[in-house]
Amino acid sequence: MVAVPRRSRRIVGLDAARGLALIGMIAIHVLPEVTETGETTLIWDLGSGISAALFTFLAGVSLALMTGGNKPATGEALAAKRVGIAVRAVVLIVIGLMLAILNPPAGIILTYYGVMFLMAIPLLGAPAPMIATVAGVFALAGSLFIHLVGNAMPNLDGYDPSLGSLVAEPDATIAALLVTGTYPVLAWSAFLCAGLTVGRFNLTLRDTHLRLMVVGLTMALVTWLVSWLSIEVLGGFDRVLATTPGLTEDELVRSLTWGLEFTTPDITSGWWLLMLSPYSETPVEVLNALGWALACLGAMLWLGQRIGTWLRPLALVGSMTLTLYVVHLIFLATGLLQESPYISFWLQVGLALLFVVLWRNVTERSQGPLEWMTTTASSAGQRWYRSRKSGRS
Repeated sequence: MVAVPRRSRRIVGLDAARGLALIGMIAIHVLPEVTETGETTLIWDLGSGISAALFTFLAGVSLALMTGGNKPATGEALAAKRVGIAVRAVVLIVIGLMLAILNPPAGIILTYYGVMFLMAIPLLGAPAPMIATVAGVFALAGSLFIHLVGNAMPNLDGYDPSLGSLVAEPDATIAALLVTGTYPVLAWSAFLCAGLTVGRFNLTLRDTHLRLMVVGLTMALVTWLVSWLSIEVLGGFDRVLATTPGLTEDELVRSLTWGLEFTTPDITSGWWLLMLSPYSETPVEVLNALGWALACLGAMLWLGQRIGTWLRPLALVGSMTLTLYVVHLIFLATGLLQESPYISFWLQVGLALLFVVLWRNVTERSQGPLEWMTTTASSAGQRWYRSRKSGRS
């Protein structure tokens, strides 16, 4: 029997969406990307780029809930929460920088998360339409900026920012976080801000669930159709080849399948920006992944109110994503079971669920150890702010 805190107000569908995002990222990191015949696997087709986008989107929803949900905090209460979010962001950045020292064979999103949290602080008191507009600016202008200036900026040669790079190459580290890294903040903040917008809605209403599904599926299908028509039907593929010196057809096909292996070269053709390539940060790719994230959350919230018991295992995993994600990366860094990806995947998922059940029963906490640590640090920051304010008054 799983012990559940008496005052738990967790939303089953939201936790289930978090659990799905985490398991999707583990699958992308561990399971094969191609079949024996050389075709991409179903896991890669469904989850590449989308699992991480959902992970980031749900972090934005969490930010909204931390600051009042559909009844956002104001005044001094909001100011205190902003301090708490800043502390939380710093903790995430430190964890991410330390994990990078281990150099696991997967991108580390936590450092980027922390920077996104810091950038979102001014938006915590803004109305939902304004936050949605900012999300759109990141999705369009931010993505375009990345492709325009990426080649001219220093980078970390594919490595994630670490404590070492921050000291030895501060300019390249900052550039990686904002523009040239695995999850560049100027594009990926679109997911976080969209989540912050959605978190201002009443997530218990069925109308909200249906609207999220309809809007999300529409975005995903329209962006896919625009990209397919542009690249495959209207000649975008050939135009990219014709305007990019040295690019071969095989290289372009690989880029469309696995993600751009290089920053788009000086945007010699606007057709580049219409490519639906995973992790490419083109505007159409960002909007497509955002559409799937919206639809997924809507579906999980809808299912959570109907078959919440069946979603319970997924929701349990989703209640401790920070802890489980960090343990997953540490496990990858050991190199264990690299030659047995399916065993590795199911072992990690099974042990994650077992850990959550044991932790909740033993400690009677709904938060994992790292979640508890970040919440404690955040609360301490809020108390410090309040005591400082009361000392002045």
